[in-house]
Amino acid sequence: MTEQPLPLGAVRATGPRLGSARQLSERVAAYLREAIMVGELPASEFVRMEHVAARLGVSATPVREALMILQGEGAVRWEPRRGFRVVPLSRRDVDDLFAVQAHVAGELAARAAAALAAGEVARLRAVQDELTAAADLGELDRVAELNHELHRSINRAANSPRLAAMLNLFVHYVPRAYYGQVAGWAEATTDDHVPVLAALAAADPSAARTAMAEHIRHIGRLLTTHLERTGALPASDPPDSRPTSGRRGD
Repeated sequence: MTEQPLPLGAVRATGPRLGSARQLSERVAAYLREAIMVGELPASEFVRMEHVAARLGVSATPVREALMILQGEGAVRWEPRRGFRVVPLSRRDVDDLFAVQAHVAGELAARAAAALAAGEVARLRAVQDELTAAADLGELDRVAELNHELHRSINRAANSPRLAAMLNLFVHYVPRAYYGQVAGWAEATTDDHVPVLAALAAADPSAARTAMAEHIRHIGRLLTTHLERTGALPASDPPDSRPTSGRRGD
């Protein structure tokens, strides 16, 4: 794979194309979100804002604003006179993320199955054929691009913009830029889409819901295994050590 000095690819400040200051802060937050998820910013360590700013080619202001966004999400916490510390990621966090994503994506696929015209299904099959060819050639960037196009088309076909917007909130936490490094990802992307497309072609909402939800859960399992292998995620979470009063229901 080609070197990726910036996991999100294009976060550098390159002039007016970056858009508003708010958009820049959100893009920096996306970079930090992924860096935390994959362990580039280790759990319990403090985030060095000046290092992040230098790496991304931005000022300290959007970095601080991005960290405030992540604090609201529970990914970091502010400690007075010390800075922002990364909150440890647990397997439950990852499981919860993909469980909710699977449910919402499955529902969108079910609605798309009832709405897609035959011509659009044929177009999606053509996208999938191109995706499979790219996977066979090891062109993982192209696989990611086509995978995004296929899922985006299905979500749009559901004609449920608010539900699709909710899905996007959860997708923000998924480190898509790293999927090419996840063992089995390309194969899952090609193989898992087959039953999804078959259900869409058959206009079968129930089958589409089941196939899409299982696809998302499968990707979640692959990512969890990858994060455990790289040390970004504990192999198993420790038991709940919170003190209890000994009274039921407390």
